[in-house]
Amino acid sequence: MKNIFIFLNLLIITNYTTAQTDSEHKNSIDQSKSIYSNIEYTFKIEKAQKLIAGLMTEKNIPGLSIAIGTKNEIVWAQGFGFADLENKTPVKINSKFRIGSISKTLTALALGKLIENGQISLSDIVQNYVHYFPEKKYPVTIEQLASHSAGIRDYNYSTGEYLSSKNYETVQESISIFKDDTLLFEPGTKYSYSTYGYVLLSAVIESAANTNFLEFMRDSIFTPLNLNNTLPDFNYEIIENRVRFYDEVKGKIANGYYVNNSNKWAGGGYLSTPYDLVLMSQSFLKNQFLSEQTIQRLWTPYQLSNGEKPTMESDGGRTMTV
Repeated sequence: MKNIFIFLNLLIITNYTTAQTDSEHKNSIDQSKSIYSNIEYTFKIEKAQKLIAGLMTEKNIPGLSIAIGTKNEIVWAQGFGFADLENKTPVKINSKFRIGSISKTLTALALGKLIENGQISLSDIVQNYVHYFPEKKYPVTIEQLASHSAGIRDYNYSTGEYLSSKNYETVQESISIFKDDTLLFEPGTKYSYSTYGYVLLSAVIESAANTNFLEFMRDSIFTPLNLNNTLPDFNYEIIENRVRFYDEVKGKIANGYYVNNSNKWAGGGYLSTPYDLVLMSQSFLKNQFLSEQTIQRLWTPYQLSNGEKPTMESDGGRTMTV
């Protein structure tokens, strides 16, 4: 399935400062509007707007959202096109898009917080936390789950797991999809991108935090970071400013397939905005949410048993570090 909605976020790492405090600046941006721009960047923003207009025409994109920021502020945020083509609803700064595997980055934040609190050790094996996940031929560590080197399989596309319409009430239920499958390889010897590895990681987080995964993410990650437009893609809930989802069929825009993402919250089940994702990135640069030591640990590539580290070529460039 080709999702032809696009969202973009970019953080420019500079020492640019303004006279406004962070809180004053955030409050000055009305996210219900379709555009915010800092006049100091007017020329560059106008140039980028023309490029985006051309891209949308060329690729037949119904709606797009972008946010760009420095270490200290959002310098540009804008929605283009429509969030709902049938009702001609424009994309706004706070329009919520499916963020797919960027959800894994949010899960990594939770892992980092628990590491920092001394509630999880990366060298621990999965069964220390998740009693209902069967032991395998080889032990699997938390670090191997987070670095896609655990040998946990990914979706079985032939059986429709990626476009599942089934609702899973709990993380434990979603793990039932793959818990009895054998490992693809001895953990720590290869990289193999796995959304289900992150689903299993969410079960570890639940156990370590002693609370429901989605509640922990909301209360301990999103709320402290002011990510007010980041939440699970619940099909049955009325979610304000959620965009419609589209596909492309024979060169024409069509309504997207019905998908229930409850089988993969931690690995690909969240809605968010580029604005929220820039705020999250800013917190990294300022060491406001996690310590510099923890952030460096999360960004350090995992080394396989043969000494190999992930590259842009390994696993299509998708392999994430712990």
